[in-house]
Amino acid sequence: MPRPGQLRAAASDGLSDRIALALLMRTFPPEAVDRVIAECGRTERRNRLLPARTVVYFILAMCLFAQHSYEQVARMLAEATTWVTRQDGCPPPVPTSAAISRARVRLGPEPLAALFAQATRARRAERERCARYLWWRVIAVDATAVGVPDTPENRARYSYPSITEAESTALPQAHLTALAECGSHAITRAALGKPSAETGHVLTHDLLATLTRGDLLLADCGLAALELLPTIRAAGADVLWRAGPWPVLPEHTVLPDGSYLCDLRCGPALPRTEVRVIDDPPHRLITTLVDHEAHPTPVLKALYRQRWGIRASLEAVGMLRRDTPPVLRSRWPGGVEQELWGHLLVHHTIRSLLHPA
Repeated sequence: MPRPGQLRAAASDGLSDRIALALLMRTFPPEAVDRVIAECGRTERRNRLLPARTVVYFILAMCLFAQHSYEQVARMLAEATTWVTRQDGCPPPVPTSAAISRARVRLGPEPLAALFAQATRARRAERERCARYLWWRVIAVDATAVGVPDTPENRARYSYPSITEAESTALPQAHLTALAECGSHAITRAALGKPSAETGHVLTHDLLATLTRGDLLLADCGLAALELLPTIRAAGADVLWRAGPWPVLPEHTVLPDGSYLCDLRCGPALPRTEVRVIDDPPHRLITTLVDHEAHPTPVLKALYRQRWGIRASLEAVGMLRRDTPPVLRSRWPGGVEQELWGHLLVHHTIRSLLHPA
């Protein structure tokens, strides 16, 4: 019986599958995979049919071919490995689903997270790929939720969406927040976990730790997220945020284009930050680009729309789909995190292919 969200895979001659898996192995070569496995303390003490490196590649293959069964993915990976290494003879035996599940538990999510961090560090060094607004590097934050199997372990970790009686079969959801370059749509940092119950916003100090001078951050912003403004400004970055129906902000200068300047104090111990407020019904834009002549209102409104390209980029590689919402296959939270990091690594591979150095 297929799991929720699984579709029947189309027939294939296998060549395109081997090429796709070879691309993953080239993007994340064995020595890089072995290094993060060792750093995470997951190196085996005895020989296994499924060594840690093979399990990492299996998770990537499982995310790339999300509609295939464990056995199908394992067989495709074995054939691709034989093809890439030009080994003669038959591919190695295909492990059982139970053996694969045990191997995934042994590995845990940490090596996948470390591999993603390693890949994005190299990516951030290639800043010319990112879209530019004047001299600013334009980056965006977006968040999404992905369905997970309804098991006791997942129910204890993840939340349910707001549902109606007609949607009573909704599954728990794992949340993912991504910081990505506009233009190339390459994800440079990610965080797993639902938004804070106290604040409701997805921006965190950890997610924004990579911001530097010359960055322009596009994001949705709640009132509580404003406490991060002094930190962002101290790093030299600027913001263009969409705000909801907040109380009227105290204006101190009305500009000729209808926008106005105001001073925000995000906490009693925090300094004031001057921002420019642009009405964009039913929302408003808040930006630290306060010069209305250098940064006209129509230009900033159009610039903010680039934020929506991040979600479209994820949908394009199959991680998120509007027509068939995804359901991860892992029945335990560590496996869910493995899959999410695996999907991000697959996304990184495809964006690197579309936007080579």
